[in-house]
Amino acid sequence: MKTLYEKILERHIVRELDARHVLLYIDRHILNEYTSPQAFAGLRAAGRRVHRPEACFGVVDHVNPTEPHRSRRIGDSQASRQVDYFEANCDEFGIEYCGILDARQGIEHVVVPEQGIVQPGMVIACGDSHTTTYGAFGALGFGIGTSEVEHLLATQTLVYERLKGMRVTIRGRLPLGVTAKDLVMKIISVLGAAGATGFTVEFTGPVVTELQVAGRMTLCNMIVEAGARGALIAPDEAALRFLMGRARAPQGDLWQRATADWDTLRSDPDAVFDRELLLDAGSVAPLVSWGTSPDQVVAIDGRIPDPAAEADPTRRSGIERALAYMDLRPGTAVQDIRIDHAFIGSCTNGRLEDLRAAATIVQGRKVAPGVRAMVVPGSTQVRREAEAEGLDRIFTQAGFEWRQSGCSLCLAMNDDVLPAGARCASSTNRNFEGRQGRGARTHLMSPAMVAAAAVAGRIADVRAIRAGS
Repeated sequence: MKTLYEKILERHIVRELDARHVLLYIDRHILNEYTSPQAFAGLRAAGRRVHRPEACFGVVDHVNPTEPHRSRRIGDSQASRQVDYFEANCDEFGIEYCGILDARQGIEHVVVPEQGIVQPGMVIACGDSHTTTYGAFGALGFGIGTSEVEHLLATQTLVYERLKGMRVTIRGRLPLGVTAKDLVMKIISVLGAAGATGFTVEFTGPVVTELQVAGRMTLCNMIVEAGARGALIAPDEAALRFLMGRARAPQGDLWQRATADWDTLRSDPDAVFDRELLLDAGSVAPLVSWGTSPDQVVAIDGRIPDPAAEADPTRRSGIERALAYMDLRPGTAVQDIRIDHAFIGSCTNGRLEDLRAAATIVQGRKVAPGVRAMVVPGSTQVRREAEAEGLDRIFTQAGFEWRQSGCSLCLAMNDDVLPAGARCASSTNRNFEGRQGRGARTHLMSPAMVAAAAVAGRIADVRAIRAGS
């Protein structure tokens, strides 16, 4: 009896290296301008070519500006050189390139599913940790370092260490205001920031099955914040409907043959996992991060924790440091925390479904005085589709900035940077010190919760707004 992870892995093993390591064939290699420069330089220095350029796809997403009017101009000279070098490398080595002005441009983990490049049963690698997103389609995706990027370009293989298997089963029903973002933040808080290290996590259960594909991508994307190096959800009709007809998906008879194979991609009924976690969705409330790690979260009706109540000295010290950086006092009600920035976007929550959920909260309301609110769609396609539905008008009439696609304020590696001391309600995946700007303070939450905070001027309970609307 085998798990889905074991089945996918076995299909891709080129050679067993030792008891823990294998040489693994990689179906697709996704590249960006930020983690690829040294890899291409290494190839060039060694006189090597890319082994399978047709299996590679390059996307500019980290450093590009997201100003409302798209331009190739990048004010930061270093970032501009990165983009120019990336384009030149893709051209020289014959790699398909999606640049700033490309109609497909966006965050790589949004663009790749949109184009049908990810498919069930694949193994996909990228120089970005959130490559786990592709597990929503029953594909094994994982992030790699720059030296591995070079090795993969040259050989289409990687030396890979086998992982243990964890199954997270989510049962019950989603309460009002609770989203996939809240579920995965809850799971991370239970496991801890390193609790899934060395594991691939398979999500299962009726709640997972009922989630939209966008929500499944959120689960698989953010579980990396618990240390997971892979995430999987068995492909089903919803996943196949999403992929059908996409530009790079199989067509005609090939589609029929592919889906027949994809139907076999699920864990056997008696498969054994190294760890099991059961979550009752009904016990989860909308969550907000209070600290500087994604596992430091509290329910929206909760209070900031008191380090004095923590017996473990290491954890107590971590809480004290987080509170000092976030400028929060123990016992403060979460809903008393005021914000001056609100951000909706990222590879975790920048899809059309996320924008729809936020627009529902924003419609007919105004951003609170003193709050700068931004919406950055996850891709140019998402932006076009949102505009076709009138979502852009809902946001702009409320006082949000409607911007072009890119990683943007998720990691402040571009023009979108928060000033020191700013406090941001954010739909992103990480709240580390300085993540959105040196000295900036980040509170993670769902897109709808960000919208609620933007109009309230403080962290607010989206359930109260939904009930009153």
